[in-house]
Amino acid sequence: MKAQIITLLAAGLLISLHTTAQTAAPDKYASGKITYEGMRQIDRSQMRMVINGQEVRPGSAGAPDAPEGMPEVMSFTQKLVFSGTMAKEERDRPQNMMMRRNREGDGSGNAGGPPRTTRMTPPFEQQTYLDLGNRKRIDVLTVKKDSTSQTTYRSENPMPTASDWQASDKTKKIAGFTCHKATATRRKQTYTIWYTTDLPFTYSPVSDLTPPTGVVLQIESDNESYKASSISTEAIAASAVQPPSDAKSITSEEMEQMRRKSMADFRQRMMSSMPGRN
Repeated sequence: MKAQIITLLAAGLLISLHTTAQTAAPDKYASGKITYEGMRQIDRSQMRMVINGQEVRPGSAGAPDAPEGMPEVMSFTQKLVFSGTMAKEERDRPQNMMMRRNREGDGSGNAGGPPRTTRMTPPFEQQTYLDLGNRKRIDVLTVKKDSTSQTTYRSENPMPTASDWQASDKTKKIAGFTCHKATATRRKQTYTIWYTTDLPFTYSPVSDLTPPTGVVLQIESDNESYKASSISTEAIAASAVQPPSDAKSITSEEMEQMRRKSMADFRQRMMSSMPGRN
């Protein structure tokens, strides 16, 4: 009987430890950062240049080719900063809008030299927040009217999921986490996706390749890739991942129209400031 009592107590202890491990794991990842290293083949058909006030695609009729020396592949870093049920994406991707200006001569018949190409900084900032608990994306657009005034807008949409998600039984380790393999199609291209279910939320660095459940740590296709290089647990203030409270709610369509109008107004101001355009 004594031996039986000891066995039962030991079993009870094991059950207690197992329960503690199950409840402690999600708390460990209550806040932190996931850092992705990304790579994308540059699609020059999506690039834009402004020549004499007109937006054109490099290589199109009457437009020059893209500047020499431009790389074929763009590398960038993307982070997910999360705290509780909220998160924010941080990106360092460069813009692809360029301004091309002809250099004027010196007035004595000498040419002004080759055109000068400069990169334009958009007159707005875009940020993406995530309500992980309710699986919503919150896009925030801040439009700068001048150096002292700006207006902020927000639009909310359900977090999309891949429509043709195909899971497999293959696994591998990424950043210390066991990941499962899946495939999905996006824009007529097949993507290989590795995701883990060991984190207490659902997310993908490419929004429309989000799994039914889990966090994507690697994505691969013929023209782009993402891979989690680190996953850290650290204290993140809740305010750091909350969208601005004073942002005006609009639809996604209205936000896109706002972005286009802001860029058009910016181009017009740039053209007005060019020599000979007074």
